[in-house]
Amino acid sequence: MSEHPEFDLIVYGATGYTGRLVAQYLHEHYSGRDDGPTWAMAGRNLQKLNAVRSEMGIPDSVMLVVADASAPETLDAMVERTKVVVTTVGPYQLYGEPLLAACVKSGTHYADLCGEPAWMAQMIEKYGAAAEASGARIAFSSGFDSIPFDLGVLMLQEEAKSRFGKPFQRVKGRVRKMQGTFSGGTAASFKASIAAAMKDPSLFKLSADPFALTPGFSGPDQPGGLIPVYDDQLESWCAPFIMATINTKNVHRTNFLRDFPYGEDFRYDEMVLTSPGEMGKTAAKAMTAALKAPFSDGGPKPGEGPTEEERENGFYDILFVGNNPDGTSLRYGVKGKYDPGYGSTCRMLAQTGIGLLEGSGKGGIGTPGSHLGASLVDRLREHADISFGVEDAPTG
Repeated sequence: MSEHPEFDLIVYGATGYTGRLVAQYLHEHYSGRDDGPTWAMAGRNLQKLNAVRSEMGIPDSVMLVVADASAPETLDAMVERTKVVVTTVGPYQLYGEPLLAACVKSGTHYADLCGEPAWMAQMIEKYGAAAEASGARIAFSSGFDSIPFDLGVLMLQEEAKSRFGKPFQRVKGRVRKMQGTFSGGTAASFKASIAAAMKDPSLFKLSADPFALTPGFSGPDQPGGLIPVYDDQLESWCAPFIMATINTKNVHRTNFLRDFPYGEDFRYDEMVLTSPGEMGKTAAKAMTAALKAPFSDGGPKPGEGPTEEERENGFYDILFVGNNPDGTSLRYGVKGKYDPGYGSTCRMLAQTGIGLLEGSGKGGIGTPGSHLGASLVDRLREHADISFGVEDAPTG
């Protein structure tokens, strides 16, 4: 970035479905506030940017920046003008690298919504050292995948160390309730990942490896989470969770980058709770069979997503349970208002960007948890309607 950048933060992809939501959130939350960031909207087409800004009632004082991944020089010019870029332009394996490279080169901080682990692993290998050298703090997966899970585990482990003097060796992430929908952008990312793996089968192995984002380190065997199981501790059937393949990798990367505060023998998985008995078992099996449905050829197209009413009525409720061999155990809950993938994600991405702007730390390619930790939890509690807290175990 330049010595005196024009903006605190730029939203790249502001005319897309999720980018519009990020811009709308920044406008509604910070317009007219002296303590808010100076921000701009960026995209490929000036006319579309103008139309979106006008449609959402955003003042002309919010500047428009034309930049295009197919013209890297425009990205270089854009990142020189700002301290932080938040980008919603995916699939990142198709469109993300030029912007990432520009930010790394200039030392501009960066946050995205990437849930594409093979691409992330490739970018860590290619740009990790350069980001450390330039001071650019790069935060992948700064939305529903994977902030509630990354920070939920982090906060549970902090509580464990405070109460018991050590972290939990085993943590379960369990989605108790969730109401939300997938957009075409999410579907496109999954389809692009599958297409890339069909061309290079080694990517399937990388996607299945829970330690794919911890180069040089492989921990103990991890729980599978790929078939329905009955959890005696929680007295419920559990089904596979579609986002677990990316979330678990980010949880392990946070542990890795923070020098193993959860220990090198840490084991973690994520599943969806259904209910006890045969009904719960049937539901778990049905959920397993339905996992691919949102990403079939008949699914949503890029630019499509939930309606405003669906976003407002959405929610999620995630339980984290820590256990140690000595019998110590603790439950921790993360609950979010709004549709998880979009209504809540736009808030998480914006607050990650502002956290990178206001925080400090060394450069490198990390996670929201590794770069910001508990400070981001504070931001999300205050500005994003997400609660974090210890829970009492239910009593019979």
